[in-house]
Amino acid sequence: MTKRAPRLWGIHARTGRLLAWALAVLPFALVLGVYLIASDARHRENPSDKLLPGFTQMADAVERMAFHEDKRSREYLMLKDTKASLGRLLTGVTVAAVAGLLLGINMGLFPGMSAGFAPFITFIAMVPPLAILPVLFIALGVDELAKVSLISLGTFPMITRDIYLTTRKLPGEQITKALTLGASQLDIVYRIVLPQVLPRLIDTVRLSLGAAWLFLIAAEAIASTDGLGYRIFLVRRYLAMDVILPYVLWITALGFVFDWLLRALLRWRFSWYLVTKD
Repeated sequence: MTKRAPRLWGIHARTGRLLAWALAVLPFALVLGVYLIASDARHRENPSDKLLPGFTQMADAVERMAFHEDKRSREYLMLKDTKASLGRLLTGVTVAAVAGLLLGINMGLFPGMSAGFAPFITFIAMVPPLAILPVLFIALGVDELAKVSLISLGTFPMITRDIYLTTRKLPGEQITKALTLGASQLDIVYRIVLPQVLPRLIDTVRLSLGAAWLFLIAAEAIASTDGLGYRIFLVRRYLAMDVILPYVLWITALGFVFDWLLRALLRWRFSWYLVTKD
């Protein structure tokens, strides 16, 4: 009997490493090809077109923003914007992660905490964070606190609810056996439950980073004097797409780096979690 060739798109199909890489690169190549064709067509009609800048124009803009001092501020603008945005993002996400971890664990273990806080967290999760941005600016001012608070409030409910559900799914026999062996309630929370939900916290932070970037860019666009979002919305009035597109790609690259670092942390410290998850 002749062997059938393996089907590529079947439910039980298997792809080799080389084919997997090719399929992963294909969408990027198609998008890049479409952009190059469209950019070339527009520049043939209008050499000074700003809507779809060529790679040379974007490279010149990156060199100007990242490697040359600004004449007014005597600073490297792209570095300054990156440092400002990352400081706000990391602070806001860290606050949300710590608060969500502690509250989520306690809600999952103690019925009184769940009864008292679960409806409130659900209510907060339904409030669009961007809708309360003006409230934050009025109440907290337009400095760093309002921007960090928006990121924290936007990601905190998701993290809390996910940790809460993860804690609820832990086998009850573990808690019973630990109590039988003389463990205190603090031992249950921080020595038994916490190590098991920490990898889930890292996973949840990975999922919430996209929303955190959205809140950061929105806050910087409205009221800021530096930051990646501030710079994008500052130069848009000049149709400076040669600056906007590299900034967008830089934000995307930073997002990939953070996601890779968190994934690497999971592989390093919680390899058992990835095995059970897969």
